[in-house]
Amino acid sequence: MTDNQENTDAEDASPSGSPTSPPRPPSDRLPCHKSSVCSRSYFVVVMVFFHVYIINVIALLFYVHYSSGQEDASRSSDAPSGGQHQRSEPRRPPPSKPDFIRDVSLTRVEGIRVGHVQQVALVPGKVHEMRTLSLKPLLFEIPGFLSEDECRVVMQLAQLKGLMESQLMVQEGQEELAKELDLSPEEIFNLLDINQDGQLQLHEVLTHSRVRDGIWLTPENLREIYDGLKADKDGDGLLSLQEFRLLSSDAFQRFLLQRGVKRSQLVRNSRHTWLYQGKGAHQVLQKIKERVTRLTRLPSALVDLSEPLQVVRYEEGGHYHAHHDSGPVYPETACTHTRLAANTSTPFETSCRYITVLFYLNSVDGGGETAFPVADNRTYDEVCLIQNDVDLMDTRRNCDKSNLRVKPTKGMAVFWYNYLSDGRGWVGEQDEYALHGGCVVTSGTKWVANKWINVDPDYQRQARYQQLVSHLPDDENDDDLTLNADIQNPSIHQDL
Repeated sequence: MTDNQENTDAEDASPSGSPTSPPRPPSDRLPCHKSSVCSRSYFVVVMVFFHVYIINVIALLFYVHYSSGQEDASRSSDAPSGGQHQRSEPRRPPPSKPDFIRDVSLTRVEGIRVGHVQQVALVPGKVHEMRTLSLKPLLFEIPGFLSEDECRVVMQLAQLKGLMESQLMVQEGQEELAKELDLSPEEIFNLLDINQDGQLQLHEVLTHSRVRDGIWLTPENLREIYDGLKADKDGDGLLSLQEFRLLSSDAFQRFLLQRGVKRSQLVRNSRHTWLYQGKGAHQVLQKIKERVTRLTRLPSALVDLSEPLQVVRYEEGGHYHAHHDSGPVYPETACTHTRLAANTSTPFETSCRYITVLFYLNSVDGGGETAFPVADNRTYDEVCLIQNDVDLMDTRRNCDKSNLRVKPTKGMAVFWYNYLSDGRGWVGEQDEYALHGGCVVTSGTKWVANKWINVDPDYQRQARYQQLVSHLPDDENDDDLTLNADIQNPSIHQDL
């Protein structure tokens, strides 16, 4: 409030045109009892406290002034001689468990729109064209990423090392976790009963139970199991809680073992091997890794510390049913590559593959497309993937119903993001639209290679992992692979 406003308020308090009333004589004052706030003793106490408060404030001001003078004097004595005094910030002791500043962002390639073509410089003297295939997931294709000679070398190296069966098994720890939880049949039934209608439909059971010991269950398989176990009494394909109680926890496994399993019933029917890409690896493998780093525009340390190159061969009839390369990461989930740094005992693990780069090493005579069943779908619902016995995840029978299929062409690469961004330059939630699979090879052989870039959605765990690896004695020159402000050279390479 201004002085003028104060004067105006004071004038408004008295009658217009009359002077302010003189103070009343002492006889006109209101009587005050000794017990009220008007007593003299109360006034003395208040004044004493007021003076003590003023003295404390003055003492505090003197203390602050004296401390500032001492600090300036110490800074002046530490300053270099020669005229100007340079002020330096006091050094903080390093924390026992370092917290790394989020100063590194994961660059994401812009998709713009489906069909958009952008030029990328991946090798000297050549420009590649990169085309956007979908926005959900963010997916691109780059023709001619590998030369014919590079494709041939990768296949020869894989054959030289030897390929093994690509069988999927139950994730380690899940059986122990199930025993530890000790769930009752009612609790398991409620977990499976997604729509909570008191009955288990075929698709509800398949959604949660189709990958058991690497066996892919179809609706027909499930009906056979029901018949063999005499679980579905009325034969309507639905299980009530009473019928579900008749099934033991390993009933499915025992039945499948008794009847036998064909290769076509496996989740994945292929052979694979891993090729190291670090120092000392074949020159072609190292060049591919460097090219991936330029393509994804990520720090080289992240690419260097990721999984080796996986090479896969699908014979005629080979396939890989639709799946996600990475799972969602929850507080009770650990990334496989940072588990040691996380120092956690959680029973759940996932690969935390931020980016998938898939290379086609040959052109396939028939089939073998990479299918994305729900690419650019308006919504995603896992249960809706199976409708009227049409299973979009079944790449042996329903690849033609996928929203997007990429035909294998020698030398071409496709890459996509398995996670969304958190909006702050790091890994966010899993992109469920990245569901994909390998269609059945109807003629010939299919060769592909996968390069996954592993990033932990928990920034602190990823930073501690990189710092831990950088202190290994294998490479004396690679001492600073941390994600904090101490990084001096972003092109430092460190390989496991």
